[in-house]
Amino acid sequence: MTQLGPARTTAPTPSAIRAVPVRHPGRWVAAAVLLVLIAMAVDAVVFARVKRGNSLQTRFGWHVVSQFFLSHEVLHGLIVTLELTVIAMAIGIAGGVLLAVMRLAINPIVRWVAWSYIWFFRGTPVLVQLLFWFNLSYVFPQISLGIPFGPSWINLNANSLITPFIAAFVGLGLNEAAYMSEIVRAGILSVDEGQTEAASALGMNRILLMRRVVLPQAMRVIIPPTGNETISMLKTSSLASVITVTELLYSVQLIYASTYQIVPMLLVASLWYLIVTSVLSVGQFYIERYFGRGSSHAQPLTPFQKFRKSIVTVHQAMPLPGPRDAGSPLAGRKER
Repeated sequence: MTQLGPARTTAPTPSAIRAVPVRHPGRWVAAAVLLVLIAMAVDAVVFARVKRGNSLQTRFGWHVVSQFFLSHEVLHGLIVTLELTVIAMAIGIAGGVLLAVMRLAINPIVRWVAWSYIWFFRGTPVLVQLLFWFNLSYVFPQISLGIPFGPSWINLNANSLITPFIAAFVGLGLNEAAYMSEIVRAGILSVDEGQTEAASALGMNRILLMRRVVLPQAMRVIIPPTGNETISMLKTSSLASVITVTELLYSVQLIYASTYQIVPMLLVASLWYLIVTSVLSVGQFYIERYFGRGSSHAQPLTPFQKFRKSIVTVHQAMPLPGPRDAGSPLAGRKER
């Protein structure tokens, strides 16, 4: 005898969920307002014209900018600016490493001298320091080298020795050393103490320990703010124009003093500062990637890698043609 069980019931197939994206009208309104403001700014800066004399000229004098952008005077000033930046940063980095090691020394006198240096140079404006070095010959007409408190062997005229260029890079470099010392000290303190203890157990002295163990690991912390300091030094070098160093800003000032084209020439200087700053930013990015190798954090993508990744992402997001496409001849056919 066959026993009939309860009839099987087929569960209804759930319908597909239709996802509706959340609307954000405020974002579109804000984007539209920003685009209008940007368009107005571009029109006012680039395309707007005013009548000067008998001709219409752009408001910011872009024809003057193109005329003097690659002039000999401007390029010479740019080279002097780069020289000031490189020499001052070299002095600042070397002095900063020395001062940081002195701040961490065991000897209290060494620590006090380093702290006093940093306190003085960070506490006085860099422009005041530049003016002091430029006028040092009023205080020390002769610079003597010899035995302390004894006879001198070499006597130099301070007026001919301390030129405006030397006063500029000495003032900028010594001031930068005070700031770099704190950056280097923070990098040294970021290294785990177990590293120094292990190196000491291997018999390394303090100098070898710093050079082979501590500083290579501290570079990951030191490089980013050092890059910022280099970019800042590039712009701070414009203060040397006060002591008549013919760097970029002073070269531009000499030109507009005779042509009276003040705003266009300031635009020339600004564009060159932006170009060099952009190049330094790219260099800083790759230096950070180099010293960041081996860390637990993922390496940032290079601009080329970001561009390639965006292309791959767009390609993957595009639907591939298949049998279920509306235009396919197989659309609507049931699978067996």
